[in-house]
Amino acid sequence: MSHGRKISVIGLGYVGLPVAVAFGTEAGRVVAFDINKARIAQLKAGHDATGEVDDHELAAADLLLSDNPDDLRQADFHIVTVPTPIDKSNRPDLSPLRSASKTVGAILKKGDIVVYESTVYPGATEEECVPILEQLSGLKAGIDFTVGYSPERINPGDREHRFTTITKVVSGQTPETLEIVAAVYGSVVKAGIHKAPTIKAAEAAKVIENTQRDLNIALMNELSLIFDRAGIDTRDVLDAAGTKWNFLRFTPGLVGGHCIGVDPYYLTHKSEELGYYPQVVLAGRRVNDGMGEVVANKVIRALLREGATKNPTVTVLGLTFKENVPDIRNTRVIDIIRSLEDAGINVQVHDHHADAEEVLHEFDGLKLCGDADLKPADAVVLAVSHREYVAKGWPLVEGLLKDGTGFVVDVRAILPRDDVPAGIDLWRL
Repeated sequence: MSHGRKISVIGLGYVGLPVAVAFGTEAGRVVAFDINKARIAQLKAGHDATGEVDDHELAAADLLLSDNPDDLRQADFHIVTVPTPIDKSNRPDLSPLRSASKTVGAILKKGDIVVYESTVYPGATEEECVPILEQLSGLKAGIDFTVGYSPERINPGDREHRFTTITKVVSGQTPETLEIVAAVYGSVVKAGIHKAPTIKAAEAAKVIENTQRDLNIALMNELSLIFDRAGIDTRDVLDAAGTKWNFLRFTPGLVGGHCIGVDPYYLTHKSEELGYYPQVVLAGRRVNDGMGEVVANKVIRALLREGATKNPTVTVLGLTFKENVPDIRNTRVIDIIRSLEDAGINVQVHDHHADAEEVLHEFDGLKLCGDADLKPADAVVLAVSHREYVAKGWPLVEGLLKDGTGFVVDVRAILPRDDVPAGIDLWRL
């Protein structure tokens, strides 16, 4: 291990655990810390419930799994990978980041380096985190210890683009720190290292990556609303437009999760602090945040048109924020569910990937249905294209409808349009 650093990772979720495992496999023992005792117990038992790390990968890594902050004293290179959510007013919630900074600050010693991976607005590391580290440690940043920033780029559920196979952007408080941070990450990341000139530049780079994607999807969503009114299938349009070499192939859909649906608000928060009210970024957010209600209204109108019973039932397939992951954070499927319920419709939700207890707690008593619990429905919304739903296709959907007929919404357009069974009315974004 040429860099000679002893590593700790603070926060063992979707981002932190793969980071800890990568270093623990290639670069020696890693102090893998999380405040969640249940999470530590689960990992010690050899299983990662997020599905990001396979059991054999976890077993092969040299990790000191701990919920004891004192164990962090064994390290001198601390990587912070905690969530950075938003509050109900879409403002940045830095409480997890501040809490982690307090934990690290309390054990910080001279010569240590603290690197933040959590997505933040430009300036947050130096303006919010460094003062906490200094206060708790009694040390001076830039003299006794230094900080860096290296934005996480992990895509949950993606088995191709992994921590070690994605180019790593790194930055440091001093030129010397930058070189050390680059060397540490370079010891495990095979895709290469990009050295950003400043911490703020690296912070901004991360937040615009997801903002750009959010805006591109917002454009597709708005186009789908226009084409729907014109009686045109959006996917037909995209297939035709996609034949041009420079057309960017994005598709409409629900935008949730802890990245794309959150990060733009960090940028707009900082922009407003600086005296500029962003127009385009917030417009894209409004479009994307409204798509769940669009889907629900389409179902409601279809049920009215088809003369459904006084107490119609709609089955929603999928609740997680994206396919093939158990993560329900900021899922926009809940917008479909709540809008249907507000219209007096009985909604039954199915998702084998989501944890039933977490759903019950997070969404005020919402109960997931097992296969045997699903009653024949007047409409089916295929909200999340989990591999199981894709594999079973039309036979699954047809079997969930009353007498095999009714209205079907295919949010991601994964069901073959040419194979629609008789008696089924299909609509897709």
